[in-house]
Amino acid sequence: MLLLIAGTCLVAFVLLLYMLSPLISPKPLALPGAHVVVTGGSSGIGKCIAIECYKQGAFITLVARNEERLLQAKKEIEKHSINDKQVVLCISVDVSQDYSQVENVIKQAQEKLGPVDMLINCAGMSVSGKFEDVEVSTFEKLMSINYLGSVYPSRAVITTMKERRVGRIVFLSSQAGQVGLFGYTAYSPSKFAIKGLAEALQMEVKPYNVYVTVAYPPDTDTPGFAEENKTKSPPCLLCRSFEKQRRCWTELLLSLLRISTLPSLWKLVLFQRPRLFAHQSKWPNRSLKMPYKGILTVPLAQMGTCSRP
Repeated sequence: MLLLIAGTCLVAFVLLLYMLSPLISPKPLALPGAHVVVTGGSSGIGKCIAIECYKQGAFITLVARNEERLLQAKKEIEKHSINDKQVVLCISVDVSQDYSQVENVIKQAQEKLGPVDMLINCAGMSVSGKFEDVEVSTFEKLMSINYLGSVYPSRAVITTMKERRVGRIVFLSSQAGQVGLFGYTAYSPSKFAIKGLAEALQMEVKPYNVYVTVAYPPDTDTPGFAEENKTKSPPCLLCRSFEKQRRCWTELLLSLLRISTLPSLWKLVLFQRPRLFAHQSKWPNRSLKMPYKGILTVPLAQMGTCSRP
């Protein structure tokens, strides 16, 4: 009897801590004068986040592969400066291939703009298709870009952040990184890996006042999403007519039920509904606006412990 009471009290205590966690999250990082590194920052969500940080006085380092897009993004971001001291630094490198290269470019950025206060990992890509139709090399490529492309930059900044006892690391996952989706057998695992990395890393760095945040955006109207759509073949979830939409969603739902994923389905309905139907996400006291079909689904202003579904 005493053991049962003790167990009940322990469970209640853990639930209380979980419910109170948003209230005891660390204060938002002050962005004026902060050095913010954004990987995948030449377009899409990464560029929009860089613009929002720049509007609040941050110094920006954009990291991406395409030099031409980087320069275009730099010009667009610089239009939003609030003082003449702000700088946008562009570095062209593939963050998923060679850790030593990534480490070197992060060192160069820190030499020019100071220690990194916030790292935002936005580099990534998506390819859809049935499991047996996707090339094996595609599985390797997505894991390299979506997972190692976040590991390498984070590894390059973490030592300095711990030494300074200040820092924020943001990982961009996906709704497909919370619930496995039909046609995303290559993409979903690479985004699930981000969640595991973030939760484990948070345990290690929290004593050093370094905090990790995960964002789980759904379909967002970006150049990357346009490229993803090219890999989708009908029948798909983007069918234009209502009747085709209904049939596709029905097929997907039945496939979920057939493979006994009711817990996952319940989790999607119970926890994702508020996020799927929200209209904007807050970035330190301001709205993060972008051309989108979806949204950023985590209040990044909290910059606290890993977000859970």
